[in-house]
Amino acid sequence: MLKVNEIFYSIQGESSYAGLPCVFIRLTYCNLRCTYCDTEYSFYEGTDMTIDEIISIVKKYNCNLVEVTGGEPLVQKETLNLMKKLCDEGFKVLLETSGSISIENVDKRVTIIMDLKTPSSKMMKKNLYSNIDFLKPDDEVKFVIGNREDYEWSKEIIKKYNLKDKCKILMGCVFGELSNLELATWILEDNLPVRFQMQLHKYIWETERRGV
Repeated sequence: MLKVNEIFYSIQGESSYAGLPCVFIRLTYCNLRCTYCDTEYSFYEGTDMTIDEIISIVKKYNCNLVEVTGGEPLVQKETLNLMKKLCDEGFKVLLETSGSISIENVDKRVTIIMDLKTPSSKMMKKNLYSNIDFLKPDDEVKFVIGNREDYEWSKEIIKKYNLKDKCKILMGCVFGELSNLELATWILEDNLPVRFQMQLHKYIWETERRGV
């Protein structure tokens, strides 16, 4: 049994899969409280569902790409079984995780999109850096940048852990805190080996709208 906040069909807004139709399974609960969180409603709201019930709803959308997100989906231990079952059913599965809980036992068929929390999140102490050892070349590490300090810190982490040779690297702005132009300029000036991204769903729909 899992507590599910919402299941919806939308355009993937982030990651290297941005722009593709995707079914999102947003699970309830989170062990972090980032300053820039835009899904606080997922901390507590939810409905108890079985894995079979969840997959039955996902199948109705006739979409092969599925993202398991939150909150923090790995707070619920049954999430591992949900992702395994989705993979067994032939879905391409993405996991959006904060990186504060071990990813060691995540099914290797799942593409992991893992945050490393920057200083402005106020959750940097929760980063579980040992997770980097379990990343696959097709996985992605995401840095959310709110200011120059975040950017410089992220550059140091990329170098320290040699991330460019381990996985894909994503970098985007805290929405409304830093301009896309400013971050893009910094990346180009430093020739940084990252994929710049924007939260597409916030440009397509209202920024506070749920289920997109």
